Amino acid sequence: MDKLNILIVEDEQAQRKMLRGFLADEGHRVAEAEDGNTAIRQVQDGHFDLLLLDFKMPGMNGMEVLKKIKSINPKISVIMMTAYGTIETAVDAMKLGAVDYIPKPIDLDQLFVLISRISERQTLIRENEILRQKVWKKGLTQEQIIYKDAGMEDIINMVGRVASSRATVLIMGESGTGKELFANLVHATSPRSEKPMIVVNCGALPETLLESELFGHEKGAFTGATARRAGRFEEADGGTLFLDEIGELSPPVQVKLLRFLQEREFQRLGGNQTIRADVRIISATNRNLEEKVKEGTFREDLYYRLNVVSITVPPLRDRRGDISVLTEYFIKRFSAENDKDIKGLSNEAMDILMKYDYPGNVRELENIIERAVVITRDQIISIRDLPFEEISPHHFADYIKEGSVLKDEIESLERKRIEQALAETGNNQTKAAELLGITERTLRYKLKKYDLK
Repeated sequence: MDKLNILIVEDEQAQRKMLRGFLADEGHRVAEAEDGNTAIRQVQDGHFDLLLLDFKMPGMNGMEVLKKIKSINPKISVIMMTAYGTIETAVDAMKLGAVDYIPKPIDLDQLFVLISRISERQTLIRENEILRQKVWKKGLTQEQIIYKDAGMEDIINMVGRVASSRATVLIMGESGTGKELFANLVHATSPRSEKPMIVVNCGALPETLLESELFGHEKGAFTGATARRAGRFEEADGGTLFLDEIGELSPPVQVKLLRFLQEREFQRLGGNQTIRADVRIISATNRNLEEKVKEGTFREDLYYRLNVVSITVPPLRDRRGDISVLTEYFIKRFSAENDKDIKGLSNEAMDILMKYDYPGNVRELENIIERAVVITRDQIISIRDLPFEEISPHHFADYIKEGSVLKDEIESLERKRIEQALAETGNNQTKAAELLGITERTLRYKLKKYDLK
């Protein structure tokens, strides 16, 4: 756990002293403020990673301090401390930007867990910011790292950690989730970025042509081979070879790819000269390769060679927080391409986009927005500009009921997510809370609220 700069904002001196001693013993750098105005001045003058902020203080209360602190530095993490607040108060604080709350008297073990989680998240964010800077310096577009959903932070961080290595990377996910974008990110932030990244779709070519495409061929190797041709491995020397739809490889090509991964050498089709190449392999699939291994259609030894590091890109329906930011980006992009001045979407149009389950993932959302930008006569995209009258109702999220109010929709989704987390963790409340990104105390409250045993 990284050590943090922490400011304790608490009017009771004994409480400040107790917290300071505990945090200092953990190695954190600690400052104190006895009221809101003092805290605001200290934030303006110094750098803090975390505020422990009391809710009830003389003069300015904790909610007012939170608003002002976040206006000065939105990146500061804030934990609210309260002996007076209710669940509603805590929710209001989190809407204003607090990351969590803790009741008084302070449970130091619970505080340690909260701070550890915040420290890990801030490390993740810093590493991902460094990755963004690398990507932009390489001239790649911001589209490659557009996300808002917190779960995507871990994937971006994994990209940053594996990029500098030689390890093969297997990217898994449904069609349209952006697997090639993540392959581009790995290459662009690696030491190989000055060399080419060659892309081959393994499902788009028949077996004989794919073998020639990858490894090249000698003159006369097959009918129509009138001259020697270098393959993609030679073209990618020093760089990266991205093999999309890797699950479609035929057994003979699997054997040749396995030999390259083991020996770093190959032969052209119809030739006997051994050629060496320094190529990093990134592969992608929307198929379950483990099932194909069990079926005997994909070599187990090749699977493990390709799967040194795996990255699973979640479908868009499982990261709904990204829908709004991707939509905003696509509107700007297609407005510029079509010389139109589209300001945004109506509330009703945004609501239906948030409810849709996107079987085609990000690629489908991109298509929907491009179509809407092209056909709309207004500056605001409305429901009539969206193609959903042509789409089967079962593609809308099953937790949305016709005529239900927003509160019911949210509670239905929240209950389902909690049930899913408990099932995935074998009813372990500690692990379920971590999976959901909430405290155990909050989880226990939700279990009681929804009468979940």
